[in-house]
Amino acid sequence: MRAGGTVGETLHNTLDVARHAEEWGYTRYWLAEHHNMPGIASAATSVLIGYVAGGTSRIRVGSGGIMLPNHPSLVIAEQFGTLESLYPGRIDLGLGRAPGSDGLTMRALRRGIVESEEDFPRQVSELLELLGPEQAGKRLRAFPGQGTQVPIWLLGSSTFSAQLAAKLGLPFAFASHFAPALLEEAIHVYRRNFQPSANLEKPYVMAGVPVVAAETDEQARYLATTPQQRVLSLMRGGPIFLQPPVESMEGRWSEAERWMVESKLGVMITGGPETVRRKLEEFVAYAGLDEVMFVCDLYEHAHRLRSLEIVAAVMNSTVGAGTR
Repeated sequence: MRAGGTVGETLHNTLDVARHAEEWGYTRYWLAEHHNMPGIASAATSVLIGYVAGGTSRIRVGSGGIMLPNHPSLVIAEQFGTLESLYPGRIDLGLGRAPGSDGLTMRALRRGIVESEEDFPRQVSELLELLGPEQAGKRLRAFPGQGTQVPIWLLGSSTFSAQLAAKLGLPFAFASHFAPALLEEAIHVYRRNFQPSANLEKPYVMAGVPVVAAETDEQARYLATTPQQRVLSLMRGGPIFLQPPVESMEGRWSEAERWMVESKLGVMITGGPETVRRKLEEFVAYAGLDEVMFVCDLYEHAHRLRSLEIVAAVMNSTVGAGTR
């Protein structure tokens, strides 16, 4: 959400972005689960996925991700089985193991739940079973859900989910849009340890990338001060509503804060069309990606649309042959 905006405006703009993304040839549109975070309006993630899927016709819509420890596996299987039944062949279920909230909110969401290291792998296995083919004699079934085989992705910002995705033979998405430090190691771990499964024959990797594309490099650098301000405020424990861009960040952060913000946004691609093209080609080649997911946090809705339009044109022309 942007400063001064409303939840309704934000959600309507979300659908508008998805409709344009579909027109420009994007493959999928994902929404993240966060709670008790004023400035992020996707707490009811599956509800919002249904809204976006219902307002589009071809683009895949999914979660990036459902924070699985917050929920019983059966409930998620029923929700996404319902979505898949309504929008067949268009729903993705991306899973994360972080709470997507603070400690107080986590306790409210997980009331009575005692978590252990084995819970997330167990829940993922339960979901695969609940959404998979029917099994004779099985008493617990997700209905809707059973047999829908909604594609499951594992999301991560470390090597934990990379290892689990490799073991289970699932596609893996790395959160380099906010935690780029372990990108190379996580992808290496995933590809090295991948075991083919009924879901996936060979490894498939996606990475999140913050992007700010504009008509010129100078304009893009100006617009990029919005995500920089957002990360800075988050680090300081402040509100994370998108702020208008500023001419310069000088005087708004300390040298240490500047370093930390730039580290968090370490793979952010900023520039005019040709700069974006060059940086994307370099990033895709460096990381060896099958797919790229873009995060575009800009204050003005029109600037966000234009940014994603430029990126689509670049991706559809020369960047990373075979990369989606």
